[in-house]
This record gives sequence, C-alpha cells and structure tokens, in this order.
Amino acid sequence: MSKSYDIAIIGGGLVGASLVAALRGQGLHIAVIEATAFHAKDSPSFDARTVALSYGSKMIFSALGLWEAIANEGVTPIERIHISDRKHSGLARLDCRDQKVEALGYVADIRILGKVLGQNMLDCKDADYVCPASLTSVDFRADTAVVNYEQDGKEQSLTARLVIAADGGQSLVRQQSGIGTWQSQYGQTAVIANVVMDKPHHNLAYERFTDTGPMALLPTTHPDHPDNMYALVWTVADDKREEILSLDEDAFIERLQSRFGIRAGQFIKVGPRHAYPLSVMLAREHVRPRLAIIGNAAHTMHPVAGQGFNLGLRDVASLSQIIVDALKQKQDIGSISILKGYATWRRKDHLQTMGFTDGLVRLFSSRLLPVIAARNLGLLAMDVMPPVKQAITRHAMGYVGKLSRLARGIPL
Repeated sequence: MSKSYDIAIIGGGLVGASLVAALRGQGLHIAVIEATAFHAKDSPSFDARTVALSYGSKMIFSALGLWEAIANEGVTPIERIHISDRKHSGLARLDCRDQKVEALGYVADIRILGKVLGQNMLDCKDADYVCPASLTSVDFRADTAVVNYEQDGKEQSLTARLVIAADGGQSLVRQQSGIGTWQSQYGQTAVIANVVMDKPHHNLAYERFTDTGPMALLPTTHPDHPDNMYALVWTVADDKREEILSLDEDAFIERLQSRFGIRAGQFIKVGPRHAYPLSVMLAREHVRPRLAIIGNAAHTMHPVAGQGFNLGLRDVASLSQIIVDALKQKQDIGSISILKGYATWRRKDHLQTMGFTDGLVRLFSSRLLPVIAARNLGLLAMDVMPPVKQAITRHAMGYVGKLSRLARGIPL
C-alpha cells in the first residue's frame, strides 16, 4: 500500500530542507526523498566549502526561527564589498552602513547549514525523511501524483497532491517531465579553495574581474585562522583547469597573487582545491499541474555574484507562501491555477538575477577597448552616484522584485 502525502519533496539538500522548515507546522503531511544523508562533522575543517548568504536570506532564516542556530555555529559578516577590474582604474565600494544594516550578507560553511537544516528536518513531525532512497519515476494524474522510488533494494511508491522538484541541476523530475531548458556553457571552471592571508580581512569581500574571468574572496573564519581566512572562487578557462589544479601550493599561491594583486594582502596558505565547470541554465517551465520546480532544478548560474543558493531560498519563501495562502482558502495546492501564481511571481527575480550575473561575466570578460572603457566608467559611476549604488547594493542583498513575507522577516 502506498502512503499518501500532501507534498512530496524530491531532494533533501539545502533547498529541500529549507522548504520543510518553511512548511513546518502548517498541518501538511510531507515526504522528503533524498539519496544522500547530511553529514555534519563536530568540528570545522579548513577545506570546508562555504556559501554566501545575502541579507535577505538571513531575514528568511530569521523568520523560520533558524538564524540564531546558524549564527551560533559561526558565520562571518560581509560588511563591505570592493569591486575592481584588473589592470584598469575602475572600482566601486559597497558598505553596509549606507544601507543601515549590520551586514550586506554572511559567509557560512555548507556544513553548518546542513547541520541546522538537517536536524530541523529530522525533528519535524510533519515530514517523513526517506533516505537514502533514489527516485525512479513520477506519474502525474489529475488529482494526485505517484512517486516511485527505490530504497533498500526494493521498489516502493507514495502519492502526493503536489510534487516539488528540489533535486539539483540534473533534476530527474524535470527531465522525466520533458521540461526543456535554456542553457549555455561559459567555457570556464570555478576553482574553489580556502586561503589564508598575512593580514586580517576586516569583514571585507573582494570581487575582482580579470580577462580570464572573475575572482572573489569572501571573508570567513576557522579556529586556527579567526580573522585572516577567505573563501576563494577563481574562474579559469576550461583548458587551464588541470594546469591550475596540478600546481603545488607555492606555485599556486604565486599564480594567484599575480592574478589577484595585493589589495587583500599576501597569500600565505591554501587548502585543498576543488573545480566545478560553469554554465547557466533556466527551466522553460517552473510549474505544471501537481508539480513545482525550485532551486538548482529550476536555475543554475555563474557564482560571480554569489546568488545561486539565495535565489533558491527565495523560491522556497515564495512557494511556501503560495501554498500556505492556498491552504487558508481551502484550495487545491497542486492545481495549476495556484502554482501559476508562484511561476509568475518568481519570473522577474529569476530573469533579473540571472541576467545581471550573466551580463557581468560577459561584460568583464570582453577585451574590446570600447567595452573596457564603458565598464570602468560604469564602476566609477556606481561608486560616486548614490542611486546607482543603492540599486546594486539592494540587489546584492537579495531585494529583488516582490518580497515574500519570510524575506521581510515575517513568519508565514
């Protein structure tokens, strides 16, 4: 006999687990199907991957009652951002004090988010956590969806009024549903590592554009390096990836120093390096009857502006509001008339954020002299024109389009 649920979330990663937190206590019976369990180490590791949380994401987690637990585990505020163009004079500076907030964003270990969100999901009496389990297929019908999965070598199934695909960029739900995508390869790879400098970061983040792609340094912390460690994102051409990864530590630091410059100080240590090919993808449809697609299953982008997870979290905040409001009106949460409201709401944010990110990458990768001159004038204008700086800063903080209740810090 198949179990019946109100909602089946496919993918229990950070986005799927955030949706459980948003829908908790709303009287819904939720199933979460996830292939890999969260693994939270007791102590932070030097090579832990990090995520940049916008101020808007902090507001969402605060409204969910999770920010205190996240902050207690350790986050690093981003108080200022320095933006520059290598070998050119244009630069811009963003400061949280201009927005009258304590930080523009925060840097957190993915381990920390996984620990807090994973524990919240396990503690949620509204949700059954089916893990490890692998989705095999979804059969959408008029009034329900049948979700088929494999667990412990056995084929099993459940039914749900609404299926939410939060299963990442290679979403099986999206593919099996025949939903196409717009996508493009950048021909670039992001090299990720933690680095230690010879001076404190003072909660200052750097975004540096180069002719081979953007570089970012995000202030972070570790017990051994409480105030002089950064998370590095270094974009390199695909044909340079293996060369960069194969360099020993001294050679890597030397190459990195020559590309980034000395604004942040001297690089003195680098952790293990990881490489991720870069592309942009947007699903052509985000909803169908009984189906909604969120997070990386709906969109992936270049990490230059640090907006990937934040965009997915805004999906969570909007979709959960749509669902809760439909419940209050005793409406069918899986009907296309309800779900279209979510798709329409999120379209502007998706297009603006992805367009802004893609435009930055292409604009600052150009070697045409007129383009170089225009972009540096743009950086200088942003630095001296308060309305322009205000618009860019609010975008970086995650304030795009219509804000959900959660993004305004208001519980559902």
